Amino acid sequence: MKRILIIEDDRAILRGLKDNLEYDKYEVLTATDGEQGYCLIQEKKPDLIILDLMLPKMSGYELCRKVREEGLTTPILMLTARGEEVDRVLGLDLGADDYVTKPFSVPELLARIRAILRRMQRSKIGPLPNELRFGKVAIDFKRFEAHRAGKVLNMSRKEFGILRLLAARVGEVVTRDELLDEVWGYEQYPTTRTVDNHIALLRSKLEEDPSKPRHLLTVHGVGYKLVLEK
Repeated sequence: MKRILIIEDDRAILRGLKDNLEYDKYEVLTATDGEQGYCLIQEKKPDLIILDLMLPKMSGYELCRKVREEGLTTPILMLTARGEEVDRVLGLDLGADDYVTKPFSVPELLARIRAILRRMQRSKIGPLPNELRFGKVAIDFKRFEAHRAGKVLNMSRKEFGILRLLAARVGEVVTRDELLDEVWGYEQYPTTRTVDNHIALLRSKLEEDPSKPRHLLTVHGVGYKLVLEK
């Protein structure tokens, strides 16, 4: 479970963000001023920081500059009521990874968070394969063709995309959020149930017995993995 630190002095916004992030299965830490936020960064090592610019005790600008000067690479999503270009540029120049202006769309914010975390995970994803074979299944990702026992399978582009990402990490767990961000992209806002539904469709086409899958396996509470031999 990814750990996110929210540093925001508006308690209504802080509470709303915390509730939405926890609903989206993140561990959430909160701070209401820059100094408290800095201490939590040092102690709890969050995976991502949501940082308001206008904070008491230590501004978001100061905090961002401080952690970057110390060599900390934790991604930072800046959150502010200011909309002027100079503020966005300054925040990004100081080392922020993205910028959202209040008022903001919660689905968009969650999608941006997933996208940032995805970029941090890209080095773990191997090269995407052009072909995949297991059991009676043969997939050609370049031509978007799929066969099982010699018969053509009708598969959507999203199903090809899911399978190709799983094939790049055979035997490893790929989270639902990784699948959402890689296959759908953060400009769209599907839910994790969307992934589950597509996996069910893939099993119905690829597995001998979809109710007892041998290749497209669920790792409960996390995501899915592809096993070629079982």
